[in-house]
Amino acid sequence: MSELKKTTAWRIYRYYFFVFLTVIALVLPWIQVDGAHFFLLSFDKLKLHLAFVQFDMQELYLMPFLLMILFLGVFGMTVMGGRVFCGWICPQTIFRVIYRDLVETKLLGLRKRIKNKQYEPDMSKAQNKVKRAVAILIWTILALVASSNFLWFFVPPEDFFAYLQNPMDHTILFGTVLFSTLFLVYDVIFLQEDYCVYVCPYSRIQSVLYDENTVMALYDTHRGGHIYDEQKIKQFTKQEELQKNEPHAECTACESCVTVCPTHIDIRKGLQLECINCLECVDACTTVMGKLGKPSLVTWSSDYEITNQKGKTKYFRPKILAYIALLVVITIIMGVMGSKKEHMLLNVNKENRLYSVEKMADGKVKVDNAYEFLIQNTNSKDMQFYFDVILPEGISGKLEIAKPKEAFTVVPNVKKKKIVVLRTYDILSGDGRHDTVIPITIRAFAVGHEDEIVVIRKSTFTYPRADIIKSAK
Repeated sequence: MSELKKTTAWRIYRYYFFVFLTVIALVLPWIQVDGAHFFLLSFDKLKLHLAFVQFDMQELYLMPFLLMILFLGVFGMTVMGGRVFCGWICPQTIFRVIYRDLVETKLLGLRKRIKNKQYEPDMSKAQNKVKRAVAILIWTILALVASSNFLWFFVPPEDFFAYLQNPMDHTILFGTVLFSTLFLVYDVIFLQEDYCVYVCPYSRIQSVLYDENTVMALYDTHRGGHIYDEQKIKQFTKQEELQKNEPHAECTACESCVTVCPTHIDIRKGLQLECINCLECVDACTTVMGKLGKPSLVTWSSDYEITNQKGKTKYFRPKILAYIALLVVITIIMGVMGSKKEHMLLNVNKENRLYSVEKMADGKVKVDNAYEFLIQNTNSKDMQFYFDVILPEGISGKLEIAKPKEAFTVVPNVKKKKIVVLRTYDILSGDGRHDTVIPITIRAFAVGHEDEIVVIRKSTFTYPRADIIKSAK
């Protein structure tokens, strides 16, 4: 492996991974399968799209599982790899790399070298002020794209750009875009890594998740020597001074690992909340020590292996296996529950009037019960719906559907109200003192899909007492 490859390996890998995540984030909202997105939480249309399946807001029982997977995933990632999420996945880090390394350094030359992150550009020069203004303008445009991209997971692009034509009718949406853009400009250009150090709550909880096998960027004091004492006070600034105290110490005191750090820490001081595991200090030390024919003093390893020197890092230890097991179980439960998605939502409400009674010309008595059905088609195309009514065993007689007589059409995403009348000419009860409440089962289905799209609901049919039947007119 060449020296250049050794020097830039982790940084280049991060760049490739950032490009991959950016492309995924930008492209994914545009992909649809049968009108469904991979992930969309639409408050506008009260829909949740997950894995290209549409769910109604009444099916939001899946959201807690998604949140559990998210948090357990991040916590498990922290136990295994420290703040690897911060250095490799977090949008804040990606945005800062785009602005600092790409815009300021590569495009405009405002910063001289990517490896020098400790010192801000000299803004007393007129040329640098112009470059800074151009950098802010470029980032503002990129921040606008990033803010819009974020909202595409809540308002799909096809609706977003349609709403864009009438912004005054969608002030909340575009106010959110504007606010997010301004926040990203302030955050990335002015707040910078102080967000990671002082604002982000994740840095506050990471230390309680660490154990001695947690992998992170570590300085090997056994080889490099102790630059700081136990109180974290710096003792040496030159290699000669260090080697007088520790003759075997290999650290050259070049401070390349310090200069390159985006959060402005000295990795040689030990574990610090500010470290985001970007591994740029590993690359820097690899370059310097590589010229001396020695391995890097800063490595991506664990206290178990480097500091305590107990052996190889234990990656699949009980704590990690527990996180993996929980994630697998929750994912399976969510998958099973998601596979039972109802393609038709149905609420059955009985009207306030218990029944209506009428004597027919042939002497039979007609008893009607009225219901209000609230139906919603959660499929992506129009469907024909109808239903059956099932009486419990032991009841002699039958119920018929007096209204509606035929199947009816329900269009997607629109709640349809339907008045239903159930009728009987049979004597379902001979109770002379009380009305009889008979439990019934309503089996609603999509015509042509009777075995796939079926909803079962329980309700009741009220049959009048015997004296009301006898006195019917």
